Amino acid sequence: MEKKLLLGDEAIALGAIHAGLSGVYAYPGTPSTEITEFIQSNAIARERGIHSRWCTNEKTAMEAALGMSYAGKRALVCMKHVGMNVCADAFINSAITGVGGGLVVLAADDPSMHSSQNEQDSRFYGKFALIPIFEPSNQQEAYDMMSVAFNLSEAIKEPVLLRIVTRLAHSRAGVVVNEPREQNPLQPSTDQWVLLPGIAKRKYAALLEKQDEMLLSSNKSQFNISEYGTSTEKAKKTGIVACGIGYNYVKEALSHLSAEEQSLYNIEKVSQYPLPEQRIQMLAKESGRILVVEDGQPVVEQDIKGILGTGYMVTGRLTGALPRTGELTPDSVAAALGVETPQVMSPAKNLAARPPQLCQGCGHRDVYGALVKIIEEYPDARVFGDIGCYTLGALPPFKALASCVDMGASITMAKGAADAGLRPAIAVIGDSTFTHSGMTGLLDAINENAAITVIISDNLTTGMTGGQDSAGLNKYEAICLGLGMDPAHLHVVTPLPKNIPDIAQLIRDEIAYEGVSVIIPRRECIQTASRHAREKAKAKKEA
Repeated sequence: MEKKLLLGDEAIALGAIHAGLSGVYAYPGTPSTEITEFIQSNAIARERGIHSRWCTNEKTAMEAALGMSYAGKRALVCMKHVGMNVCADAFINSAITGVGGGLVVLAADDPSMHSSQNEQDSRFYGKFALIPIFEPSNQQEAYDMMSVAFNLSEAIKEPVLLRIVTRLAHSRAGVVVNEPREQNPLQPSTDQWVLLPGIAKRKYAALLEKQDEMLLSSNKSQFNISEYGTSTEKAKKTGIVACGIGYNYVKEALSHLSAEEQSLYNIEKVSQYPLPEQRIQMLAKESGRILVVEDGQPVVEQDIKGILGTGYMVTGRLTGALPRTGELTPDSVAAALGVETPQVMSPAKNLAARPPQLCQGCGHRDVYGALVKIIEEYPDARVFGDIGCYTLGALPPFKALASCVDMGASITMAKGAADAGLRPAIAVIGDSTFTHSGMTGLLDAINENAAITVIISDNLTTGMTGGQDSAGLNKYEAICLGLGMDPAHLHVVTPLPKNIPDIAQLIRDEIAYEGVSVIIPRRECIQTASRHAREKAKAKKEA
């Protein structure tokens, strides 16, 4: 057995490889990106031919993984939490079809919205789909859970959701690893995965029949641990339900207490769901009150109130014992437990804000340089933005964007505003986001010849998440023409400071056209261009 220093994401990736993985399907999104990148660079994965190309979006990833599972192989789907919204149709229905080879869906949640537009909790999706959920508390569990999750998936013939949070994904710890398991043989399913109503009703009934088995597995799980204090004064004892990474914060807080004080706390660590009801009921019998420590939304707190009823005191995020928003911290958990911890460092004061900015030399900057001129000339102009590096165009010095809601919304929101009579309505979307979720919106606009100007700011990569391949690389003109775009109103320009006046004039001309226009400013991301230049110089030197 070997010990490695791994990020949480890397532990998950290596755990999947060692569990006999045959394919990972993903769209890059922080904090999940490093899982697929690790598999792409791993020697064992390359030797075994594990599929690891990036997908166009999370829905196509989920569906491709389901296809691999149908063929009997083990598949992993990776995304950040908002990606669950994109793949929800396939994800929910996969619980009805069932699986062949093991299928694990990894959702990386982002409490505190470090790089996201909301704080949604993916455990709701697991409950919605009626499937098991795993939530590791540390990197070792993240590694170990992959094998257990794949085995459980194949045992009950259902997908399994594995939920992590940013702090676990991007922190390192030592992980003891095992020998790799062989991949499954090709064994296509003989069952019918056709969700016509008659078949779906039968399969849904079968899913419901598996709930007791899932609950039994959770009650017996090696990842759900009971730790009871030695005090016999039950009424004075606090029962703690510590979910996933929250368990670490609880243990850290209690470490500051004396042995006698620690004897007044009972802990139920929860890292596998459905919520282990037997364990929760036992905890309640041995405690005077319960504090629920969970990172994200009050999923477990609400469930426990349902299990125990209104006559029992349950506290957590809903009651204000823990902050309602943001990620857990050792300090917030200690405060909820009434534990005083030593102040290692005094809080920083008078720090200047350092908002993120577009890189110097970035082509998006020149796009906004042209757009700002247009906005000044047309008081009613609105620029609808999208998800990517270029979202920073909402901030100074540009302050150009009126909206940024979700992947692909720029084009459809611009169309809706134009339908309402707004002129000019301009959409700004990146190359990767366009192929992820923008193409269908453009088709709607083309079909109605909506009076919008669409700017596909093409930096030849998925820049915001580190420079992964963009699905539509060098295909954007062809895609637009294939959707029915009028070639006379499809333009490609080079975003450079010297070209800003010409680009601004082109935008003016297309705004005057009462129909769909597409302008594609194309210049490679400054970060990937620098990396490619270094790689080229290194290769030349080695040659």
